[in-house]
Amino acid sequence: MPKQRGKAKPGVKTTPEAPSIIGTGLIALDVVIHGNDYRLSQRWAGGTCGNVLIILSYLGWSAYPVSRLNGETASRRVLRDLKRWKVNLDFAKLAPRVNTPIIIHKILADGSGEAIHRFSLKCLNCGAWLPTYRPITSASAQSVSAKLCKPNVFFFDRVSRGSIMLAEACAKQGALIVFEPSSLGDPKLFSEALSLSHIIKYSKERMDSSTEIRANDALLEIQTLGTRGLRYRSSLPSAKTRGWQHLNACKVSEVKDTAGAGDWCTAGIIHRLASQGLSEFKKTSGNELQNSIRFGQALAAWTCSFEGARGGMYEVSRTRFQSDIEGLTAQFGSRKSDISDVPIGIASLAGSHESDKISRSKLIRMRAVSQTQDACCF
Repeated sequence: MPKQRGKAKPGVKTTPEAPSIIGTGLIALDVVIHGNDYRLSQRWAGGTCGNVLIILSYLGWSAYPVSRLNGETASRRVLRDLKRWKVNLDFAKLAPRVNTPIIIHKILADGSGEAIHRFSLKCLNCGAWLPTYRPITSASAQSVSAKLCKPNVFFFDRVSRGSIMLAEACAKQGALIVFEPSSLGDPKLFSEALSLSHIIKYSKERMDSSTEIRANDALLEIQTLGTRGLRYRSSLPSAKTRGWQHLNACKVSEVKDTAGAGDWCTAGIIHRLASQGLSEFKKTSGNELQNSIRFGQALAAWTCSFEGARGGMYEVSRTRFQSDIEGLTAQFGSRKSDISDVPIGIASLAGSHESDKISRSKLIRMRAVSQTQDACCF
C-alpha cells in the first residue's frame, strides 16, 4: 500500500489488518453480450489484472491498480466500477494518457447447446479496431515505487520494463510476486519476470504450446487445464512435490460462462496463501497448499454459473456467495470452517453490503440506459 503521510485521503482504506496488493497489467472495459443482442450489453471493469484486484478487494484486501485510466469514456466506466468495489485508485490514473482497452465478450452456445464465449477487439457498431493494452512507463513505475510501503503481494500479467521495475521494488519490501502471463511477449523481459516471481500461474490453452515455461526459481508453478482442472508443482520447503500434482476441477450444476474462472482461481489462491507476504508463504505446508488451491478452484467454479467474468458479484449477496463457496469446497472434503480460517475473508463480510445484489430487471434497465448514452463506439 502507499506510504501514509499525514491525514489519509477520503475513501482510502487504512484498515491495519487488511492485506494489500499492488497490480499492473490488463485492466479493460469488458462489454458482455449474450448472443447477438447488443442492446442488452453490460459494461464492467475487466482484464486479468483488473478482475484479480477487484475480487481481492471484494474478499477484504486493499487493492491498488497501477494503470493509465486517465480520461476518456471507457476509462470513466472502468473507474466507476473499480470505485464501486472499493478498489483504491491512488495509482490508477497515471500519465501519459492512452485509450483504455475494450474487449467485446460474446456469450454464445455451441451445437450441443453448451455455453461458450468469444472475445473480439473490433467495434460491433463500426467495425473499427478497439484500443488494446498499453503498459505503464518506466518513469511512472519509478514514481510509484517510491511511494510503496510494504505491500503483501505484487501481481502482474503483462511484461514491460515498468512492471519489472515494480516487481523488483515490491520484492525488496518483502512482497510475494505473482506472475500470470498469457503470452511470451518480449523474451528478455519474460525471462526477467520469471526470475523475480514466487508464484507463476498460466493457462495451457492460452500459452503457445511451443513456449516452454522455465520457472526454476518459482516456489509454486500452476498450470490450468480447463475442464480437466489444473496441475501444480512446488519447491516450498514444507510442501515440496515430486513433479506435477493434478487436481480435478470443481463441479457446478449449470455453466453459463467460463470467462474469468482463471482470475477467480488466482484471487482465491492469493487470498489463502499470500495475506502475510513472502515470509509466511514460505512456511506453507502441503495440506495448506492443496486446500488453498482447491479454494481457488471453488471460486472459479462459482463464477461459471453467471454471465461475465464477475457477473455473480452483481447478482447475489455476499451471504449467498459464502454459502455457495462452502457448498463447492465440500466437494473436496474440506471442513466448513476452512473458508473463515484466515483473518480477512468472505466470512467477515457475510451479511454486509446486501445492496451489491442487483435484480435482473434492473440490470436490463441499466443496460438499456447505457446503450442510449453511447450512440456509437463507446
